[in-house]
Amino acid sequence: MLGARPRTLPAAIAPVVVGTAAAAAGLATGGHVIWWRFTCALLVALFVQVATNFANDYSDGRRGTDDPGERVGPPRLVGNGLASPGDVKRAMLVCFGLTVLAGLPLVLFVDWRLALVGIAAVAAGWFYTGGPRPYGYAGLGEAFVFVFFGLVATVGSTFVQLEKVTALSVVAGSAMGCLATALLVVNNLRDIPGDTRAGKRTLAVRLGAPRTRTLYVVLLVVPVLLVPVMAAVGGRPAVALALVAIVPGRKAVLEVLEGAAGPRLIPVLARTGLVQLVYAVLLSAGMLIH
Repeated sequence: MLGARPRTLPAAIAPVVVGTAAAAAGLATGGHVIWWRFTCALLVALFVQVATNFANDYSDGRRGTDDPGERVGPPRLVGNGLASPGDVKRAMLVCFGLTVLAGLPLVLFVDWRLALVGIAAVAAGWFYTGGPRPYGYAGLGEAFVFVFFGLVATVGSTFVQLEKVTALSVVAGSAMGCLATALLVVNNLRDIPGDTRAGKRTLAVRLGAPRTRTLYVVLLVVPVLLVPVMAAVGGRPAVALALVAIVPGRKAVLEVLEGAAGPRLIPVLARTGLVQLVYAVLLSAGMLIH
């Protein structure tokens, strides 16, 4: 459970729920959501998230990035000696395998091209911190999160229902991508000192703390600005309910702008997750209101 990082799982669930709601908004009169497709999409998102978490734990632990003497966040399995690298790698492979199994019905009965999306997601999950040149160490982790936990998860969840891409799903996917990326940004902001010493050149390390704080604020503001766009392209003015997420977001933004660092960013990370959850739930509800 510690290695699976259950607190990160809402980031996998939220875009699937939003994408399915966007599909429901685009259904013809009398149409309905195909629940087995929703279940498969949700399981794919969850398993690839957990697999990526194990892959990150394994690779960072092997490289010595998760030195327990320097780490500010929660303990890691390999870095803290709580599990062997081999055990963590096997857990990762099992979860990647479950990702493939969950996605197989969608490939067989919806569209074979979804196999290409699945392969890309699995590869991205491994090479984030794995392989000889992990892109997470080169400052590209945020791009991975935006694409796969924003656009791909949201638009893909709409596609498996309607078998087409809609403008609403693309805009919604962009909003969800910003919120998912904000979680990584605040996490990497917290870890700048340790990552710098370990040679992990995350985007936060490359930008420096001041500009990373600005990026975090932008990532929380953009989803707010996209709400009226979604109302227009989807014909669903009730999506304005998502603006309630400003309430928990305000305190997180203020703490980041006021210079919160180290352990003080741990509750900010939790509030950012709450923002994503509130936004996703209310946005989805708004899409379902005619």
